[in-house]
Amino acid sequence: MKKARHFVQFTVFCTIIIAVFVVEGNAEKWCPFGGVEAIYTYIAEGNTPCSLGVSNFYILAAVLVTTLLVKRSFCGYLCPIGMLSETTRGCAAKLGIKPYRVSEKTDRFYSMGKYFFLAILLYFTYRSGELIFRGFDPCYALLSRHGEDITFWAYLVSAAILIASFFINMPFCRWICPLAAVLNPFSWFGVARIQRNEGNCTSCAKCSRVCPMSIPVHKVSHVTHARCISCFECIESCPEKDALSWATKPKNKKIPTWGILVVIFFFVTLAVVGDCLYPIASFIKIKGEQPEKTAHILLPIENLTCRGRANLLTYYLHRDDMHQIKGYLKIEAWPGPGFAKTIITYNPSLVQEEEIKEAITEPYYDMEMKVWRNSPFKVQGYDPLDASIK
Repeated sequence: MKKARHFVQFTVFCTIIIAVFVVEGNAEKWCPFGGVEAIYTYIAEGNTPCSLGVSNFYILAAVLVTTLLVKRSFCGYLCPIGMLSETTRGCAAKLGIKPYRVSEKTDRFYSMGKYFFLAILLYFTYRSGELIFRGFDPCYALLSRHGEDITFWAYLVSAAILIASFFINMPFCRWICPLAAVLNPFSWFGVARIQRNEGNCTSCAKCSRVCPMSIPVHKVSHVTHARCISCFECIESCPEKDALSWATKPKNKKIPTWGILVVIFFFVTLAVVGDCLYPIASFIKIKGEQPEKTAHILLPIENLTCRGRANLLTYYLHRDDMHQIKGYLKIEAWPGPGFAKTIITYNPSLVQEEEIKEAITEPYYDMEMKVWRNSPFKVQGYDPLDASIK
Protein backbone atom coordinates (compact mmCIF):
# COMPACT_ATOMS: atom_id res chain seq x y z
CA MET A 1 0.00 0.00 0.00
CA LYS A 2 2.92 2.32 0.68
CA LYS A 3 4.09 2.07 -2.93
CA ALA A 4 0.55 2.66 -4.20
CA ARG A 5 0.17 5.77 -2.02
CA HIS A 6 3.48 7.21 -3.17
CA PHE A 7 2.54 6.46 -6.77
CA VAL A 8 -0.73 8.38 -6.31
CA GLN A 9 1.15 11.29 -4.70
CA PHE A 10 3.69 11.40 -7.51
CA THR A 11 1.01 11.15 -10.21
CA VAL A 12 -1.03 13.98 -8.69
CA PHE A 13 2.08 16.12 -8.31
CA CYS A 14 3.12 15.58 -11.94
CA THR A 15 -0.43 16.27 -13.13
CA ILE A 16 -0.42 19.61 -11.30
CA ILE A 17 2.97 20.59 -12.71
CA ILE A 18 1.89 19.72 -16.28
CA ALA A 19 -1.44 21.52 -15.84
CA VAL A 20 0.28 24.70 -14.61
CA PHE A 21 3.43 24.92 -16.70
CA VAL A 22 2.55 23.03 -19.89
CA VAL A 23 -1.21 23.48 -20.33
CA GLU A 24 -1.05 26.84 -18.49
CA GLY A 25 -4.18 26.04 -16.53
CA ASN A 26 -5.28 27.56 -13.23
CA ALA A 27 -4.62 24.97 -10.52
CA GLU A 28 -6.00 27.33 -7.87
CA LYS A 29 -9.52 26.61 -9.13
CA TRP A 30 -9.12 23.04 -7.89
CA CYS A 31 -7.68 23.82 -4.47
CA PRO A 32 -10.13 22.75 -1.72
CA PHE A 33 -8.97 25.54 0.57
CA GLY A 34 -9.95 27.98 -2.17
CA GLY A 35 -13.54 26.89 -1.49
CA VAL A 36 -13.11 27.84 2.16
CA GLU A 37 -11.67 31.23 1.20
CA ALA A 38 -14.38 31.94 -1.38
CA ILE A 39 -17.55 30.76 0.34
CA TYR A 40 -18.27 33.91 2.39
CA THR A 41 -17.79 36.31 -0.54
CA TYR A 42 -19.88 34.08 -2.81
CA ILE A 43 -22.78 33.95 -0.34
CA ALA A 44 -22.57 37.66 0.55
CA GLU A 45 -21.85 39.15 -2.88
CA GLY A 46 -22.49 36.41 -5.45
CA ASN A 47 -18.91 36.22 -6.66
CA THR A 48 -15.57 34.66 -5.82
CA PRO A 49 -12.12 36.25 -5.41
CA CYS A 50 -9.95 36.36 -8.52
CA SER A 51 -8.44 33.02 -9.62
CA LEU A 52 -11.10 31.04 -7.74
CA GLY A 53 -14.35 29.59 -9.04
CA VAL A 54 -17.25 27.31 -8.19
CA SER A 55 -14.98 24.34 -8.96
CA ASN A 56 -13.35 25.11 -5.60
CA PHE A 57 -16.67 24.36 -3.91
CA TYR A 58 -17.04 21.06 -5.76
CA ILE A 59 -13.57 19.84 -4.79
CA LEU A 60 -14.00 21.10 -1.22
CA ALA A 61 -17.24 19.12 -0.90
CA ALA A 62 -15.48 16.02 -2.28
CA VAL A 63 -12.60 16.39 0.20
CA LEU A 64 -14.95 16.93 3.16
CA VAL A 65 -17.02 13.83 2.32
CA THR A 66 -13.83 11.81 1.81
CA THR A 67 -12.56 13.03 5.19
CA LEU A 68 -15.79 11.93 6.87
CA LEU A 69 -15.31 8.47 5.39
CA VAL A 70 -11.55 7.85 5.49
CA LYS A 71 -10.17 10.69 7.65
CA ARG A 72 -7.58 13.16 6.29
CA SER A 73 -6.65 11.03 3.32
CA PHE A 74 -6.42 14.15 1.13
CA CYS A 75 -3.29 15.13 3.08
CA GLY A 76 -1.69 11.72 2.63
CA TYR A 77 -2.56 11.05 -1.00
CA LEU A 78 -3.33 14.27 -2.90
CA CYS A 79 -1.71 17.29 -1.24
CA PRO A 80 1.53 18.39 -2.98
CA ILE A 81 2.88 20.08 0.16
CA GLY A 82 2.35 16.87 2.13
CA MET A 83 4.09 14.89 -0.60
CA LEU A 84 7.13 17.22 -0.61
CA SER A 85 7.30 17.18 3.20
CA GLU A 86 7.27 13.38 3.30
CA THR A 87 9.82 13.13 0.51
CA THR A 88 12.15 15.56 2.27
CA ARG A 89 11.90 13.66 5.54
CA GLY A 90 12.45 10.37 3.66
CA CYS A 91 15.69 11.73 2.17
CA ALA A 92 16.84 12.73 5.65
CA ALA A 93 16.10 9.24 6.96
CA LYS A 94 18.22 7.68 4.21
CA LEU A 95 21.08 9.94 5.32
CA GLY A 96 20.71 8.55 8.82
CA ILE A 97 19.13 11.68 10.31
CA LYS A 98 16.54 10.74 12.93
CA PRO A 99 13.45 12.93 13.27
CA TYR A 100 13.25 15.37 16.14
CA ARG A 101 10.28 14.52 18.33
CA VAL A 102 8.46 16.79 20.74
CA SER A 103 6.45 15.62 23.73
CA GLU A 104 2.75 14.88 23.31
CA LYS A 105 1.89 17.92 25.43
CA THR A 106 4.07 20.21 23.29
CA ASP A 107 2.70 18.64 20.13
CA ARG A 108 -0.88 19.39 21.21
CA PHE A 109 0.09 23.00 21.97
CA TYR A 110 1.79 23.47 18.58
CA SER A 111 -1.22 21.88 16.88
CA MET A 112 -3.36 24.82 17.96
CA GLY A 113 -1.31 27.01 15.62
CA LYS A 114 -3.24 25.93 12.52
CA TYR A 115 -6.51 27.16 14.02
CA PHE A 116 -4.91 30.52 14.76
CA PHE A 117 -3.61 30.81 11.19
CA LEU A 118 -7.00 29.77 9.80
CA ALA A 119 -8.82 32.43 11.82
CA ILE A 120 -6.39 35.20 10.83
CA LEU A 121 -6.35 34.20 7.17
CA LEU A 122 -10.13 33.99 6.82
CA TYR A 123 -10.71 37.22 8.73
CA PHE A 124 -8.58 39.30 6.38
CA THR A 125 -9.69 37.41 3.27
CA TYR A 126 -13.39 37.86 4.04
CA ARG A 127 -12.88 41.47 5.04
CA SER A 128 -11.04 42.42 1.84
CA GLY A 129 -12.71 39.97 -0.56
CA GLU A 130 -9.27 39.19 -2.01
CA LEU A 131 -6.63 36.47 -1.53
CA ILE A 132 -4.35 38.83 0.35
CA PHE A 133 -2.14 36.03 1.74
CA ARG A 134 -1.36 34.66 -1.70
CA GLY A 135 2.04 36.34 -1.62
CA PHE A 136 3.01 34.23 1.42
CA ASP A 137 1.34 30.99 0.38
CA PRO A 138 3.72 28.02 -0.11
CA CYS A 139 1.07 26.20 -2.13
CA TYR A 140 0.76 29.13 -4.53
CA ALA A 141 4.54 29.27 -4.81
CA LEU A 142 4.33 25.71 -6.11
CA LEU A 143 1.17 25.98 -8.24
CA SER A 144 1.67 29.38 -9.87
CA ARG A 145 3.73 30.39 -12.88
CA HIS A 146 5.74 32.75 -10.65
CA GLY A 147 4.39 36.07 -11.87
CA GLU A 148 4.33 39.45 -10.17
CA ASP A 149 1.66 38.40 -7.66
CA ILE A 150 4.05 36.04 -5.87
CA THR A 151 6.55 37.53 -3.43
CA PHE A 152 9.90 36.62 -1.96
CA TRP A 153 8.09 35.67 1.23
CA ALA A 154 6.28 32.79 -0.46
CA TYR A 155 9.63 31.29 -1.46
CA LEU A 156 11.01 31.93 2.02
CA VAL A 157 8.04 30.20 3.68
CA SER A 158 8.35 27.27 1.24
CA ALA A 159 12.06 26.92 2.00
CA ALA A 160 11.40 27.05 5.74
CA ILE A 161 8.82 24.25 5.45
CA LEU A 162 11.21 22.03 3.49
CA ILE A 163 14.10 22.66 5.89
CA ALA A 164 11.90 21.95 8.91
CA SER A 165 10.56 18.80 7.21
CA PHE A 166 14.13 17.55 6.91
CA PHE A 167 14.33 17.28 10.70
CA ILE A 168 10.68 16.96 11.81
CA ASN A 169 7.85 14.76 10.58
CA MET A 170 5.49 16.96 8.50
CA PRO A 171 5.55 20.08 10.71
CA PHE A 172 3.44 22.19 8.35
CA CYS A 173 0.70 19.56 8.08
CA ARG A 174 0.60 18.98 11.84
CA TRP A 175 0.93 22.50 13.20
CA ILE A 176 0.34 25.21 10.60
CA CYS A 177 -1.81 24.15 7.62
CA PRO A 178 -5.17 26.03 7.69
CA LEU A 179 -6.87 23.39 5.54
CA ALA A 180 -5.96 20.80 8.18
CA ALA A 181 -7.83 22.94 10.70
CA VAL A 182 -10.91 22.80 8.45
CA LEU A 183 -10.66 19.04 7.93
CA ASN A 184 -9.95 18.03 11.53
CA PRO A 185 -13.56 18.27 12.83
CA PHE A 186 -14.69 16.04 9.93
CA SER A 187 -11.77 13.65 10.38
CA TRP A 188 -12.57 13.17 14.05
CA PHE A 189 -15.86 11.53 12.99
CA GLY A 190 -14.12 9.42 10.31
CA VAL A 191 -16.05 6.22 9.61
CA ALA A 192 -12.96 4.13 8.81
CA ARG A 193 -10.03 4.23 11.22
CA ILE A 194 -7.03 2.28 12.46
CA GLN A 195 -7.91 -0.14 15.28
CA ARG A 196 -5.56 -1.96 17.65
CA ASN A 197 -6.23 -5.45 18.97
CA GLU A 198 -4.77 -5.26 22.47
CA GLY A 199 -4.65 -9.05 22.74
CA ASN A 200 -2.30 -9.35 19.77
CA CYS A 201 -0.30 -6.17 20.40
CA THR A 202 3.04 -6.38 22.24
CA SER A 203 3.32 -2.57 22.66
CA CYS A 204 6.63 -2.50 20.80
CA ALA A 205 5.75 1.05 19.65
CA LYS A 206 7.09 0.46 16.15
CA CYS A 207 3.79 1.70 14.71
CA SER A 208 4.10 5.00 16.59
CA ARG A 209 7.69 5.51 15.48
CA VAL A 210 6.85 5.22 11.77
CA CYS A 211 3.69 7.34 11.90
CA PRO A 212 4.40 10.51 9.84
CA MET A 213 1.90 12.44 11.98
CA SER A 214 3.48 11.29 15.29
CA ILE A 215 0.33 9.61 16.60
CA PRO A 216 0.93 7.28 19.60
CA VAL A 217 -0.80 4.34 17.89
CA HIS A 218 0.46 1.74 20.38
CA LYS A 219 -1.32 3.52 23.27
CA VAL A 220 -4.87 3.63 21.89
CA SER A 221 -7.51 1.08 20.93
CA HIS A 222 -8.86 3.27 18.10
CA VAL A 223 -6.95 6.00 16.27
CA THR A 224 -9.48 8.77 16.73
CA HIS A 225 -6.83 11.45 16.21
CA ALA A 226 -8.12 13.89 13.60
CA ARG A 227 -4.70 14.30 11.99
CA CYS A 228 -4.49 10.65 10.89
CA ILE A 229 -3.95 10.62 7.10
CA SER A 230 -4.77 6.89 6.63
CA CYS A 231 -1.33 6.16 5.20
CA PHE A 232 -1.25 2.65 6.80
CA GLU A 233 2.44 2.96 7.65
CA CYS A 234 1.59 1.65 11.13
CA ILE A 235 -0.21 -1.45 9.82
CA GLU A 236 2.57 -2.33 7.39
CA SER A 237 5.29 -1.90 10.02
CA CYS A 238 3.55 -3.96 12.71
CA PRO A 239 5.39 -7.28 13.34
CA GLU A 240 2.35 -8.95 14.94
CA LYS A 241 -0.44 -10.46 12.86
CA ASP A 242 -3.84 -8.75 13.21
CA ALA A 243 -2.60 -6.40 15.91
CA LEU A 244 -3.59 -3.45 13.75
CA SER A 245 -6.38 -3.26 11.18
CA TRP A 246 -8.44 -0.76 9.21
CA ALA A 247 -12.10 -1.08 10.16
CA THR A 248 -15.35 0.84 10.21
CA LYS A 249 -16.92 2.40 13.24
CA PRO A 250 -18.97 1.36 15.17
CA LYS A 251 -19.32 -2.25 13.92
CA ASN A 252 -15.55 -2.84 13.70
CA LYS A 253 -15.91 -4.42 10.28
CA LYS A 254 -12.52 -4.82 8.63
CA ILE A 255 -12.10 -3.35 5.16
CA PRO A 256 -9.20 -3.68 2.71
CA THR A 257 -6.71 -0.82 2.70
CA TRP A 258 -6.98 -0.47 -1.08
CA GLY A 259 -10.58 0.67 -0.52
CA ILE A 260 -9.26 4.13 0.33
CA LEU A 261 -8.06 4.56 -3.25
CA VAL A 262 -11.55 3.76 -4.50
CA VAL A 263 -13.12 6.33 -2.16
CA ILE A 264 -10.66 9.07 -3.13
CA PHE A 265 -10.92 8.38 -6.87
CA PHE A 266 -14.73 8.22 -6.78
CA PHE A 267 -15.32 11.53 -5.00
CA VAL A 268 -12.61 13.49 -6.82
CA THR A 269 -14.02 12.23 -10.14
CA LEU A 270 -17.52 13.15 -8.97
CA ALA A 271 -16.33 16.70 -8.23
CA VAL A 272 -14.79 17.09 -11.70
CA VAL A 273 -17.84 15.63 -13.45
CA GLY A 274 -20.18 17.76 -11.34
CA ASP A 275 -18.34 20.94 -12.29
CA CYS A 276 -18.46 19.96 -15.97
CA LEU A 277 -22.12 18.95 -16.06
CA TYR A 278 -23.50 21.54 -13.65
CA PRO A 279 -21.30 24.63 -14.00
CA ILE A 280 -22.41 27.40 -11.67
CA ALA A 281 -21.47 31.01 -12.38
CA SER A 282 -18.68 32.33 -10.18
CA PHE A 283 -19.94 35.92 -10.62
CA ILE A 284 -23.58 36.94 -10.19
CA LYS A 285 -25.07 40.45 -10.08
CA ILE A 286 -28.77 41.39 -10.13
CA LYS A 287 -30.40 44.79 -10.72
CA GLY A 288 -34.09 45.52 -10.19
CA GLU A 289 -37.06 43.23 -9.56
CA GLN A 290 -37.61 40.22 -11.78
CA PRO A 291 -40.67 40.58 -14.06
CA GLU A 292 -43.03 37.71 -14.89
CA LYS A 293 -41.47 37.24 -18.31
CA THR A 294 -37.71 37.27 -18.84
CA ALA A 295 -35.32 36.32 -21.61
CA HIS A 296 -31.64 35.50 -21.52
CA ILE A 297 -28.75 35.73 -23.92
CA LEU A 298 -25.52 33.72 -23.90
CA LEU A 299 -22.54 35.90 -24.79
CA PRO A 300 -18.88 34.79 -25.00
CA ILE A 301 -17.02 37.94 -23.90
CA GLU A 302 -13.32 38.57 -24.36
CA ASN A 303 -11.18 40.21 -21.62
CA LEU A 304 -13.57 39.05 -18.91
CA THR A 305 -10.63 37.48 -17.10
CA CYS A 306 -11.31 37.96 -13.40
CA ARG A 307 -13.65 39.27 -10.73
CA GLY A 308 -12.40 42.83 -11.25
CA ARG A 309 -13.20 42.70 -14.97
CA ALA A 310 -16.60 41.18 -14.20
CA ASN A 311 -17.35 44.16 -11.95
CA LEU A 312 -16.25 46.43 -14.80
CA LEU A 313 -18.67 44.61 -17.12
CA THR A 314 -21.42 45.39 -14.61
CA TYR A 315 -20.37 49.04 -14.76
CA TYR A 316 -20.98 49.10 -18.53
CA LEU A 317 -24.31 47.29 -18.25
CA HIS A 318 -25.50 49.61 -15.48
CA ARG A 319 -24.52 52.73 -17.42
CA ASP A 320 -26.89 55.72 -17.40
CA ASP A 321 -26.34 57.17 -20.89
CA MET A 322 -28.10 56.51 -24.20
CA HIS A 323 -27.11 52.81 -24.03
CA GLN A 324 -28.71 52.28 -20.64
CA ILE A 325 -30.32 48.87 -20.06
CA LYS A 326 -33.79 49.47 -18.64
CA GLY A 327 -35.53 47.31 -16.07
CA TYR A 328 -34.43 43.98 -14.65
CA LEU A 329 -30.92 42.74 -15.33
CA LYS A 330 -29.07 39.65 -14.10
CA ILE A 331 -25.45 38.93 -15.00
CA GLU A 332 -24.01 35.42 -14.59
CA ALA A 333 -20.37 35.07 -15.64
CA TRP A 334 -17.58 32.52 -15.64
CA PRO A 335 -14.48 34.79 -15.78
CA GLY A 336 -11.42 33.28 -17.42
CA PRO A 337 -8.99 33.52 -20.34
CA GLY A 338 -10.19 33.88 -23.94
CA PHE A 339 -13.91 34.37 -24.48
CA ALA A 340 -15.56 33.85 -21.09
CA LYS A 341 -19.08 32.49 -20.87
CA THR A 342 -21.67 35.08 -19.79
CA ILE A 343 -25.44 34.74 -19.45
CA ILE A 344 -27.48 37.93 -19.23
CA THR A 345 -31.15 37.76 -18.21
CA TYR A 346 -33.32 40.79 -18.99
CA ASN A 347 -36.83 42.13 -19.53
CA PRO A 348 -37.61 41.51 -23.24
CA SER A 349 -40.44 44.04 -23.22
CA LEU A 350 -37.96 46.84 -22.48
CA VAL A 351 -34.68 45.68 -24.02
CA GLN A 352 -33.49 43.92 -27.17
CA GLU A 353 -30.42 41.69 -27.53
CA GLU A 354 -28.67 44.22 -29.76
CA GLU A 355 -28.94 46.87 -27.05
CA ILE A 356 -27.20 44.61 -24.55
CA LYS A 357 -24.29 44.03 -26.93
CA GLU A 358 -24.05 47.77 -27.55
CA ALA A 359 -23.99 48.54 -23.85
CA ILE A 360 -21.08 46.09 -23.40
CA THR A 361 -18.95 47.35 -26.28
CA GLU A 362 -19.75 51.06 -26.74
CA PRO A 363 -17.59 53.80 -25.15
CA TYR A 364 -18.91 55.34 -21.96
CA TYR A 365 -18.71 59.01 -20.97
CA ASP A 366 -17.60 59.40 -17.37
CA MET A 367 -19.50 62.48 -16.13
CA GLU A 368 -17.42 62.75 -12.97
CA MET A 369 -14.02 62.64 -14.70
CA LYS A 370 -15.36 64.18 -17.93
CA VAL A 371 -13.58 61.66 -20.13
CA TRP A 372 -14.62 58.97 -22.61
CA ARG A 373 -13.82 55.42 -21.54
CA ASN A 374 -13.48 52.79 -24.24
CA SER A 375 -14.85 49.36 -23.43
CA PRO A 376 -12.18 46.63 -23.06
CA PHE A 377 -14.75 43.95 -23.93
CA LYS A 378 -15.49 42.20 -27.18
CA VAL A 379 -18.52 40.01 -27.82
CA GLN A 380 -17.74 37.00 -29.97
CA GLY A 381 -19.40 37.30 -33.39
CA TYR A 382 -20.48 40.91 -32.83
CA ASP A 383 -18.95 43.92 -34.59
CA PRO A 384 -20.06 47.30 -33.16
CA LEU A 385 -19.08 49.03 -36.40
CA ASP A 386 -21.31 46.78 -38.54
CA ALA A 387 -24.14 47.28 -36.05
CA SER A 388 -23.85 51.05 -36.24
CA ILE A 389 -23.84 51.00 -40.06
CA LYS A 390 -27.03 48.96 -40.13
